Amino acid sequence: MSRAWFASNPALRRVRLWKALGWLLLAAIVYFSLTADPLLPDTELPVDKLEHFGAYLLLMLLFTQLYPHPGAQRLLGGAFIGLGVLLEFLQGLTGYRLFDYADMLANGLGVLTGWLLGRSWLAGLLPAIERRLPARGA
Repeated sequence: MSRAWFASNPALRRVRLWKALGWLLLAAIVYFSLTADPLLPDTELPVDKLEHFGAYLLLMLLFTQLYPHPGAQRLLGGAFIGLGVLLEFLQGLTGYRLFDYADMLANGLGVLTGWLLGRSWLAGLLPAIERRLPARGA
């Protein structure tokens, strides 16, 4: 693994902002996965799976744009999938959250979809957002 893998995307002017949002999203996923009082209760309904899928999709899509090197993206994707699995096992140990293999699958599919979208025209999403933001100091 090379340090060059984790070189930030040179097309981004506000790298620190995007990294902060990425780490905040990651922290929110961990918190809401383990808290006794999640935003929405655990259910057997498919909407729960969409929440898992969407959260991990956004996480991976953001990090693919922060770190465009394919090696970094593979490593991050594996780490995010591993995190989703770990959090499900930890939920099962809490006594107040549910362990669910389908949640693991939704998390993993979200990571895969975020990675694929990060290799599409959406790879330029963050630079496009930055172009619409006012210049620094303006």
